[in-house]
Amino acid sequence: MNPPEPKALYRRAKDFVQGKLNSGEWKAGDLIPSENRLVQELGMSRMTVNRALRELTEEGLLVRVSGVGTFVALSKPQSNLLRITNIADEISARGHRYSCEVLHLGREAASMPVASALALSTGASVFHVLCVHCEEGVPVQLEDRYVNPEHVPDFLKQPFGDQLQPARYLLQTIRPDDIEHIVEACHPNADESRYLQIALTEPCLVLMRRTWSAGKVVTYVRLIHPSSRYRLGSRLPANSAHRDS
Repeated sequence: MNPPEPKALYRRAKDFVQGKLNSGEWKAGDLIPSENRLVQELGMSRMTVNRALRELTEEGLLVRVSGVGTFVALSKPQSNLLRITNIADEISARGHRYSCEVLHLGREAASMPVASALALSTGASVFHVLCVHCEEGVPVQLEDRYVNPEHVPDFLKQPFGDQLQPARYLLQTIRPDDIEHIVEACHPNADESRYLQIALTEPCLVLMRRTWSAGKVVTYVRLIHPSSRYRLGSRLPANSAHRDS
């Protein structure tokens, strides 16, 4: 019988990292040694170590943040599809640190897709907020939201950030009577990849939500989640699912 062939070097590098993860030596959220250090420790080429780390990142075990380093991935949180929730509350409930960066807040003319989503005329004045929500400093959601000024006139006056998020303010201000959810998979565009600190090839889950109050659309939002860091799901009684089908 021929002796078994030695494992490919990158496979050995993956096994080394996975061993550290499985043993608990490298815990969720930890910054792992740099590529250069792993190259020296394992006696392998940078290309080999890079491939191992890249594959582990694609498998959701690691998170690579450009300019910072590689971290042990947190277990993927799950957001409920059937309720309007505030991501800050979800993250805090897991005992993790939440933060929010507002990238844009202002008034603008609605494009045709936005006007259609809000049931307005193209060019109508709308409020627009763009912000990144982070868990333990890692971006997990990009919120791209439009609001009908007629229904929430003081929206732009709010100090959105770590303590007050657009979703929290809207839930405090309006009484939703209908919501629509659509989920699709896509790759991020250049701006989205930069805001979320992910590659252009990273698959994303996009939740598009419209919310009605008193029979009129109040807000339309796209919530973009890197699939390696987040998942969407829900649970409901079987008789309810049958009744709604």
